[in-house]
Amino acid sequence: MDMPPFLLDHWLAKYQFASPPIAYDLASSTGPKWTVRELLSLAGGGSRLDDVTVSYAPPEGSRALREAIGAFLGVDPDWVVVTTGASEALSVLFCLAARLGGNVVLPSPAFPAFEVMATVWGLGARHYSMAREDNYRLSAADVLGATDGETVLALVNTPHNPTGAIMPPDEIGTLAAALAERSVPLIVDEVYHPLYFDARPASAASVDNVLVIGDMSKALSLAGLRMGWIVDADPERRKKIIDARSYFTISSSPVLETLATDALLHREALLAKLQVVAEENLAALSAHMERVADILAWVKPAGGTVAFPWFCDGPDSRPFCEALAARGVLVAPGDCFAMPDHMRVGFAVLKRDEFAEALSIFERTLREHSRA
Repeated sequence: MDMPPFLLDHWLAKYQFASPPIAYDLASSTGPKWTVRELLSLAGGGSRLDDVTVSYAPPEGSRALREAIGAFLGVDPDWVVVTTGASEALSVLFCLAARLGGNVVLPSPAFPAFEVMATVWGLGARHYSMAREDNYRLSAADVLGATDGETVLALVNTPHNPTGAIMPPDEIGTLAAALAERSVPLIVDEVYHPLYFDARPASAASVDNVLVIGDMSKALSLAGLRMGWIVDADPERRKKIIDARSYFTISSSPVLETLATDALLHREALLAKLQVVAEENLAALSAHMERVADILAWVKPAGGTVAFPWFCDGPDSRPFCEALAARGVLVAPGDCFAMPDHMRVGFAVLKRDEFAEALSIFERTLREHSRA
């Protein structure tokens, strides 16, 4: 089949890998960058990398890595299947659920790969709206209202990309139980867990009728490891997931699995750095949004590393995003998420002083653009 252009990745690739690279990256949805040297230093020189055999890993992931993921999420490591990022996790689940006429229920707005990947596996897409007028609230009733007799999966992304909204744990429990009565599993995409700016809820991985997908790219700030997972308490379905993973990619790299295990064993250092950077920069972004409230509106994110402001008078944001990129500051235009008047702003990559300078350029460019 012909897949539609991945506008978000096209935009990011154009600027993030340019030479010279963009000066201030506010389009990224990840956290502060780490080097391999910094990761190894967390282990105090105790990493086992030198002794790793460069061969295959088990298709479900090494026992050490699954134990580390299980400890991170508070679940039995036997429930964990390692994947190549959350993207492979999602592809595996859509593949196994696919049937003629079936559909998956997805949020709108959403990370653009969700619907395309469902379509690739022959699934239709039904949507529940996250309205900005309702602060992008994630509602169990809205998700249930979007299901029909052909629904095979429902998906909730919390903290949500691109809005930063969260679904409270009691709402997830209510939704999962109601979907179970319809024999519909609930996928909870937790790639930003546990980055929250108020209470820190537990992972949904222990909730009945929930399959959690996650990765080390977002909250753990290690996108280059390409390490993700599916958590599923159902042993029979888990066997099918492992088989699918074997067909898709055979296994992860044992080198990367070892790095990932070491990182998860020292996850508090990774998460603490992200929390500090995200909270400081979110405070600066909040002040910035107050200053430009005559041009832009937003809903302050409750978790994650991105916000999704929009132009009050509704123009397409891409010309502004292009003008901003020409001055060295990158944000993602809203048409990448099928909402052209919006833009996605990441706030967790840059250090505080760099972020402040980026916002200064942002504001000057915005004022000039609005007068043009």
